[in-house]
Amino acid sequence: MRHRSLAIVFSSLALATLAGCTSAPPPKPQPAAPQHRLQRAIANMAPVSGTLVSGKLLVFAVDGGVRIEGELGGLGRNATHAIHIHERGDCTAADGSSAGGHFNPAAAAHGRVGHGAHHAGDMDNIVADARGVAKVDVRADGVTLGSGAANDVLGRAIIVHAGVDDYVSQPTGNAGARAACGVIEIAP
Repeated sequence: MRHRSLAIVFSSLALATLAGCTSAPPPKPQPAAPQHRLQRAIANMAPVSGTLVSGKLLVFAVDGGVRIEGELGGLGRNATHAIHIHERGDCTAADGSSAGGHFNPAAAAHGRVGHGAHHAGDMDNIVADARGVAKVDVRADGVTLGSGAANDVLGRAIIVHAGVDDYVSQPTGNAGARAACGVIEIAP
């Protein structure tokens, strides 16, 4: 009889344990911590160095970097111009020098984006049409937008240069004077 009582007790405990396991809902997975990353910013480009270059550029977060699109006017007719992201978001100097050098958190050599070593702020040249207007569609790789990381471009300046970036000369590609400057800011 004692064996039978123990068997009943153990069976009851086993059933209670199984019932407890199957009736409790599984724990809910914890959501991943949100990563602060903007999807879009804007740079209102204003003339520097006595030029008439101006326009509006939109900056979009894309996989592996940012894409910059928009339109600039007042450029040389049928001319090619360098465009870079610079280290400081300061366009107060008359010649744009307050924006500092090219944005280069990895201390890389100047080059062409997508073709080996290059500054984080290096981008392909833009080309103006016969009216001096350029449709901008360029990309900067290895940067973020609004992440707060060392490679974040939010709050930095975009500079359009008077000349062409040769993608070789150090440290600026022999791009010439600064023609326009705009700070990358949160889009309204």
